[in-house]
Amino acid sequence: MHTRDAAIRRLRALSDAASPILIVGGGINGIGLLRDLARMGIPAVLVEKGDFASGTSAASSRLIHGGLRYLETGEFALVRESVIERNALLKNAAHLVRPQPVLVPAYSLFGGLFAAALRFMKLKKTPGPKGIVPIKIGLSFFDRFGRGNGTMPGHRLHAGRKRMPGLSRKVKAMAEYYDTRLVHPEWLALELIEDAEADCPETLAVNHVEVTATEGGKVTLTDRLGGGTFHLAPRLVINCAGVWVDKVNAALGLSTAYMGGTLGSHLVLDRPDLVSELKGAMLYFETADYRACLIYAIDARHILMGTTDIRASDPENAVCSEAEIDYIFKVTEELLPGAKFRREDISYTYAGIRPLPASGSAVTGAISRDHSFHHLPPEGARPFDMLVLVGGKWTTFRACAEQLGDRVLKILGQSRSVSTLDLAIGGGRGMTEPGAAERLCAALQAEGHAPDTALCLVDRYGSRATEVAGTVLRDPVWISGTAYTRGEIRWLAEVGRIARLQDMVMRRTRLPFDGALTRQALAEIAAICGEVLGWDAARQASEVEEVAALLRARHLTLVP
Repeated sequence: MHTRDAAIRRLRALSDAASPILIVGGGINGIGLLRDLARMGIPAVLVEKGDFASGTSAASSRLIHGGLRYLETGEFALVRESVIERNALLKNAAHLVRPQPVLVPAYSLFGGLFAAALRFMKLKKTPGPKGIVPIKIGLSFFDRFGRGNGTMPGHRLHAGRKRMPGLSRKVKAMAEYYDTRLVHPEWLALELIEDAEADCPETLAVNHVEVTATEGGKVTLTDRLGGGTFHLAPRLVINCAGVWVDKVNAALGLSTAYMGGTLGSHLVLDRPDLVSELKGAMLYFETADYRACLIYAIDARHILMGTTDIRASDPENAVCSEAEIDYIFKVTEELLPGAKFRREDISYTYAGIRPLPASGSAVTGAISRDHSFHHLPPEGARPFDMLVLVGGKWTTFRACAEQLGDRVLKILGQSRSVSTLDLAIGGGRGMTEPGAAERLCAALQAEGHAPDTALCLVDRYGSRATEVAGTVLRDPVWISGTAYTRGEIRWLAEVGRIARLQDMVMRRTRLPFDGALTRQALAEIAAICGEVLGWDAARQASEVEEVAALLRARHLTLVP
């Protein structure tokens, strides 16, 4: 079993001993670096003050996108990198990354053509309106960047509202192209950790452990749940803490102001009528104030809407506000006037702060989404080198990790021995073979699984469905009102490195997005976790109340 207690014991064994590399931050970029180094046989210790992928990494639009909007600001290298990484993930994590048709409505034919050209040439930074002609020009470049392996079809145009009659009559034309969506980012992050530890057994990732101080050349780590402290003497510290970068630097005795950040909020609505109207497509549109928003179906009943882009600096209190809900409803109804959104439609909300570089730009959309690195050589009482990552996003995490890994290798005096570009992740292994999913489903059914159970397991875990299948078969009863069985929850408790019920509910499963959480379901899940992890009845009840309170305060979700 991959339990957190076992990880803590390993961390304790390292305490007061030399540790070659310490990665701070268990979001996707820190985890990506851990995996990149492990693939080369270079051990590292990763610590995350919360749960893995629980901060900004859990608050994205759940897309792996080619960066179409970055063309407008002339960031061609970032678009090219994004397209390459998107196509790689579509192959390497085919169980979780799936093609997504995207519709881009335009309210004019030639509007904004001259201004778009200025932005394209970096002579103008602020975003502006775009007609179908500049959109088509941008998509032509986009197609060219992705032409190398033919993973995605090229774009095409639609006249007016023919493709979607419910759109505003102001829409003159629409462009359609393909990107991808990531159905369960938090699970992909955990699979990367498992792959890293499998590649290099000395590699270690521990959640709920925080960097709190440095003294005498050692870094003090504090267990936020158990209260213990550990002291590591690293050769190198890599700060991948995202929006917490400056706070981690402060704990290490450095005063920096690298990070800016903007708040992005999303809504999940129970609207099967809009699921039908969207017909599998995502609407990606520009608002009157030139922000980028989107709406797409995440299952047969629910749609995801977003996002905002507001200056913010407190990641501990990232919550979708009433004003943001009003804004998202308003701008989407301008495009879909018949939608008539209501507060009662909302089943879940979430928000996170993008780890953007500090910027004086008055327009948040003009701040670069690219990543950068800072190398801080040993200085004074700090005997170790530091690398600090600023920026980074889901789509380009692998490329970012490889670039950061190259800087680590330079400090260590080594050279790169392998790339992860074509390396499959977790349950993505073998899933690009024709008919792979169908064969897996058939095999599970032959073992005695019901068709809907087999489909669920393959959909969630890809080729790893066979790992969970035996546990599910021994306890196939569904958790009340959910699409998860008791056996599946038990398997997740055994292998998912959870420490709290919220780790299970919010990140090892997709339950918050399913709109299926009740206190009865939480109690059943807590009881299974209790059996695996040794929680008594009082602890189980406390965990249930903690999750219910979290959903109410941070996600505007009432648990009946």
